Formats: sequence, C-alpha cells, structure tokens
Amino acid sequence: MTVTLDWLGCATFRLTVDDLVIFLDAYIDRVPSAPPVGIAAAEVDRADYVFIGHSHFDHIAGAEIIAANTGAKVIGSNETARVLIESGIPNDQLLRAQGGEHFRLSDDVTVRVYPSLHSCIWSTASSIPKEVVLGDYGLTEDQRWSSPRVRPQPSSDDPQEVREMAEHLNSCIGSSDTGGALAYVIETPQGSIFYHDTSGCWTRVISDLRPDVAIVAMAGRPNIDGEPIQGSLTQFVGRMASMLRPKQMYLGHHDDWMPPSTRDMSSEEALAPVRDELARVEPRVSLVSVGYMEGTRLLE
Repeated sequence: MTVTLDWLGCATFRLTVDDLVIFLDAYIDRVPSAPPVGIAAAEVDRADYVFIGHSHFDHIAGAEIIAANTGAKVIGSNETARVLIESGIPNDQLLRAQGGEHFRLSDDVTVRVYPSLHSCIWSTASSIPKEVVLGDYGLTEDQRWSSPRVRPQPSSDDPQEVREMAEHLNSCIGSSDTGGALAYVIETPQGSIFYHDTSGCWTRVISDLRPDVAIVAMAGRPNIDGEPIQGSLTQFVGRMASMLRPKQMYLGHHDDWMPPSTRDMSSEEALAPVRDELARVEPRVSLVSVGYMEGTRLLE
C-alpha cells in the first residue's frame, strides 16, 4: 500500500492511499498575492472524499468545485452541509458529522471523526509561534466578543491588495460560524493519520488517540478545553505531540496564505523553536517540513 501526502497551502492537504484520493479541507484558490501552490481547485480531476475541519472560507472554499467536478463525497458538520447545498452540491454527496462517527472509505480504509475546537479568534493575542501569551482566561462568551477584545482586522496600505482581498472574499463560499470544528483519524492497514485544521483540542479526546502520523494546525491563539492557551503556539504543538505521540508530525495553516494579513511560518528559521520544543517534550516525534505538492510518502 502506498500512502502519499501533498500540502496544498493553508490547512489543505491531499492524501492518496493507493487509488483512494482524500482532500483534507479544500482551500486551494487563494488571493493572487499568495504564493501559488501549483494546482487550482478546478484542475482537480480525482477525489473520492473531502473532509472539512470547519466551515470558515479558508477551509471549505473549493469543496463545492471539487465535489461538483469529481463526485466526491464531503464529510463535515451540519453547517458545512448547509453551505455546500446552497452552492449546488446535492444532499446525497454530503455525510454529516459532529464527532463520534466511523465511515468506511474503501475496503481497507476508514475514518473516525472526533469533536474538536477552533482557535480563539476572539483573542487579540499574537500568533508568533514562540511568543508566550497569558490572560483572557475564564471569560464568558459575551466578554470574549465584546468590542474591546475583538481581534482587529489587518489592513493594507496597498489599494490593489485591498481590492484583491475584497474580490476574493466575495468569491469564496463559507460561513461566519465554524459549524463545530472536527478532527479526523484516517485508518489504513499501514497505520493511522490524525488531521485537524485549527489550533484547538479537547485534551481528553486527543490523549486517547495514538496515530502514526499527525497533521497539526499552527495558527492563532490555541484553544485547549475551551480556554486560550497560557503559553505559545510552539508550546501548543509540543503539547499535541505529547498527547498524540505520533512517529511523525506535519504542520498546517502556517504559510503566508493571505498576504499581508498572514506571515510565513513554514521556513526552517521559523520552525526552529518548534523543533526545539519537540526535542524537549517529545523527542521521539519527528517534525517533517514539506513544501507544496511534494508527494511525501507516509507510513513506510
């Protein structure tokens, strides 16, 4: 059995298990100023499944194109299903999940769905990987979303970038609601692969999983058991490694996917603190750095 992984930017990956093609999120078509990933959603001619981690545009957009062109079934939340139905995808291509489901994908491959959490987008904290951030703990939802605490939207002085972003957002499907973040564990005869697309987790769920490979999101203020991490993004990745204990770890959501609002955290220099943290807390975990569309072999 051959298992390969292609990173397609942001938190989107293409997982191929022999002839089975699974998209993990679908956000491939980005703003023109973002680095190209080497393929457009309309160019995808093979897909059996699309797993959507949550319903924000930078995760679900493109799923409607891939599903329409390939007939792929989409697994996601009720909100994901609603967005895709409004985009013309028939109901029989949609498999709704909220965590606890077990789907058969082929004779040899299944996926288990788990409840997850979105990063704390209401927090004004920095997303620099090694910067420790404290506070915002124990707040109720009305306190979290009161105007002084809402994260300011990054702006640009370049009119072209402002126009590009406005046009891009208008062209993307998506929801202002997460729909309930989900995590996935794909099970194959060669081993298992964990995937989530936003920096959050329920620790009592994650601690019971033992995947061979983990794809972990690294963006924003991590959310642990419903509260913002009292620490750094780097420490969040280390904590995920300590709970999951995979042989290999890959990162997602850490490239410059929406300039000028985002920064590239995929360079070796940017990943150095992550490697140091893994060496300290879980030295058995190997952090693998990949570029776009490299067809990395897994589970060998």
